[in-house]
Amino acid sequence: MRYFLENNRIKVEIDSHGAEIKSVLNKNNMREYMWYGNPKFWGRTSPVLFPFVGSLKDKKYTWKGQEYAMGQHGFARDNEFELVSQEEDEIWFQFKSNPETLAKYPFEFILKIGYKITTEQDTDNVQVMWEVVNPADETMYFSIGAHPAFLCPFHGSEAGKKGCKDGYKLYFEGTDVIHHHGNDVGTGLALREDIELPLDNGYATITTDFFDRCTYMVEGNQTKCVGIADEEGKHIVDVCFDTPLFAIWSPEKKNAPFICIEPWYGRCDAVDFDGDLSQREFTNVLEAGKTFEGGYTMKFHEYY
Repeated sequence: MRYFLENNRIKVEIDSHGAEIKSVLNKNNMREYMWYGNPKFWGRTSPVLFPFVGSLKDKKYTWKGQEYAMGQHGFARDNEFELVSQEEDEIWFQFKSNPETLAKYPFEFILKIGYKITTEQDTDNVQVMWEVVNPADETMYFSIGAHPAFLCPFHGSEAGKKGCKDGYKLYFEGTDVIHHHGNDVGTGLALREDIELPLDNGYATITTDFFDRCTYMVEGNQTKCVGIADEEGKHIVDVCFDTPLFAIWSPEKKNAPFICIEPWYGRCDAVDFDGDLSQREFTNVLEAGKTFEGGYTMKFHEYY
């Protein structure tokens, strides 16, 4: 079922399947900011990644001596969420563990996802809020992350054309260089190499092959805000977060007309990982009866 948050400037559409944002529309000019999920490139728009972010080594993990199979990014995005509450500017959904989830992820949980819209002078903001509740009497290990896809080029009219994003810019607040890890495209696992992306006053200019090599996985709190700007440097959207790492992705060698900016609490396994669930890098440890809170904010700029 689709739900809406709306004020006099923006309209946000959310699908209860996955509690996933499907649209953020500027009502003044009827411009859409979000990728519309064409499966030719990628059939999703803004899935929430839980209880895993990214791929696991050999598509499985070990807990208490038992192996469990798990696909990329976990299973929350593929399940129906229950509506908990809705007000004019805020909405909450939840998804609880059940026999099906416990068979592949042996932890009880309550996952709550909320969205709130606010307006500032120059931006319309969508705050994304996550709560993970551990109702059991044992410690829980999990990851959670975002995967929002934004139109780029903003008008979305050059899908698949060579260089359709050429000249657009990525902005990394407060730094002149970004160090990142790539991933093995075949397995999706993180490589250990350290790659330097030089910036010009915080900006990296997108070229035709910018995303062909890998996903850009950035660790170490190098910035708290990443944005997309046009050829003239006018910002279209900024994503602000306080997560330990984030990723930048667009499908490799497809010239897809969108860019994902992904705040993460957790990531895929590294190519040399050899441990159980509790030893995964960036995993979150949630004690019995406790609640984890996280999230991020998308700032949408007026753009004509």
